[in-house]
Amino acid sequence: MQAAAGEAATPRSQWGDVVSIAICTLAWGTTWYAITLQLGVVDPIVSLVYRFGLAAVLFFAWCALRREPMGLTPAQHSAAIGLGVFNFAIDYALVYWAEERVASAVVAVVFASLAFANLATFRVVFGQRAPALAWGAAGLGVLGVGFLSWEELAASNMSARALVGIGLTVIGVIAASVGNVFARRGELAGANVAAFTGWAMFYGAIALAAFAFATGREWTFEPTWRYALSLLHLSLFGSVIAFFLYYGLARRRGYATASYISALTPPVAMLVSSLLEQKSWGVAALGGVALVLVGQVLLLRVKRS
Repeated sequence: MQAAAGEAATPRSQWGDVVSIAICTLAWGTTWYAITLQLGVVDPIVSLVYRFGLAAVLFFAWCALRREPMGLTPAQHSAAIGLGVFNFAIDYALVYWAEERVASAVVAVVFASLAFANLATFRVVFGQRAPALAWGAAGLGVLGVGFLSWEELAASNMSARALVGIGLTVIGVIAASVGNVFARRGELAGANVAAFTGWAMFYGAIALAAFAFATGREWTFEPTWRYALSLLHLSLFGSVIAFFLYYGLARRRGYATASYISALTPPVAMLVSSLLEQKSWGVAALGGVALVLVGQVLLLRVKRS
């Protein structure tokens, strides 16, 4: 049940939110590496169709096992289409294309501004006034990810191609923020989280598939354990589990708090890189992690507006 506006969270619900944040962070932090295992043979857009198509099937299976209704009202379907097109189609496609042009560290820093974008977008669309603490916490997230990725940022070659990648990421952040507006509308229309998210991923997969056909992309599948297991991880953990918890958290604590996870995932991604690719940590990186964590603590202290 959603907490009333301005109502303080109970200790039990607070810990539940912390667990949701931790699981989402671990899931999305490991997807950065899993995505690299998808590249090379299958077109990224086609891989996204596989990912969200499989995730939608898993969501519908979950609803069937729990005997939860999968049908949506016309208003809920409309919101699901908006979420699917803007968040699961446009946003993810732009991020994949951006990573082909600029270092993932740069993409991570730009995407860490999603909490900022949500605060501004929800102020305009829904008239929600966020306290200064929320803006400051979002700023700490961007600053922290910047310190965390400082070495990669300094080494980045800001060529015209890289600037295009940054521009694509900025548009992706805006698309994700618009997607959250549709998620909020689905919430206001009374949509069940699992069914609503499943339909949104289905619509996102349909939009991506239509784009793939329209642009003549080759439909292939890489029959290797590397590709299949990374696809399963991205679909199950990076899509179904993570987004189910994310939208539940957003309904309880607001979309700015939920979207701050985009600032928490880079430290996990760097940890995975350290374990699998011998990535080293400097003092600036450790300071960046501290700033990101402080920002998250501050956001959890902000009451839902």
